Amino acid sequence: MASPSGFERGLDHGFDLDALPLRERKKIQTGIRLWRTAVALFAERGFDQVSVAEIAAAADVSKMTVFNYFPTKEDLVMGPMEQHLDEPARVVRERAPGTSAVAALREQFLTALGEFDPATGLNDDPVVLDVVRVIHRTPALLMRATAGFDQKAQTLLAAELLAQDPAHDELTARVAAAQLLAARLTLTGENQRRMLTGERAEDALPAALDATHRAFALVERGLGDYCADTP
Repeated sequence: MASPSGFERGLDHGFDLDALPLRERKKIQTGIRLWRTAVALFAERGFDQVSVAEIAAAADVSKMTVFNYFPTKEDLVMGPMEQHLDEPARVVRERAPGTSAVAALREQFLTALGEFDPATGLNDDPVVLDVVRVIHRTPALLMRATAGFDQKAQTLLAAELLAQDPAHDELTARVAAAQLLAARLTLTGENQRRMLTGERAEDALPAALDATHRAFALVERGLGDYCADTP
C-alpha cells in the first residue's frame, strides 16, 4: 500500500532524502512536517478555524518559517499536489514513439492505480483521506483544486498536444486536452468517493481498473451516436 508520502512528492521533489546533504534534507523534512501538522489540524477543526500561528506553534517553528515554505494558508494543503499539474503534459511528451496520447495517459493512470498513488483517488491511508476531506469541506480549496486542473493542467496538456500535432490544430488540441483530463478527474473523483465511504483501496482496485479502461475507451473512440434518438 502506498504511504501518505504520495501527496508529499511535491515537497521532496522526488529526491532520495538519504542522498542529500544534511541541510537540504532537513529543509525538506521541515516542509513535510509543516504540511502534516497543518493537515492534521485542518482535519480535526476545519480549515477556516485554524490559524497559521497555531500551525507554527504545533510544529514548533515561527510563523515566518511557515510562510517561507508555504506562501499562503491554502498552499499548506494544495501545494504538494499542484507541483504535479504538469504530469499529463509530461506523460504525453515522454511517451514511447508510436504511442498515442490516449494510450500513454491511460497506461500511466493504470500504473498509478496499481501503486495506489493518491493522485488517482485510490488510496485509503488516513492522512490521504484527511487531505481529501479537508478539500471537499472547504469551498475555497475545492475551487482552487478545480481551477488548477481546468486551467493550468489543461493549458499545459493542450500546449503539449499542439506541439506534437503535425497539423497544428489548436481546436483539436484544446478539445482533446479537455476530454483526457475530464476522464482522469471523473475516475479520480469516483475513487475518492469510494474511499470516503470506507472501502479498502485493494478491494476497489479491480473496479477502478475496469472503469479506467472504459473511460479512456470513450475518449479514444469518441461518443459517436451516444444518446441519439432511436426508434
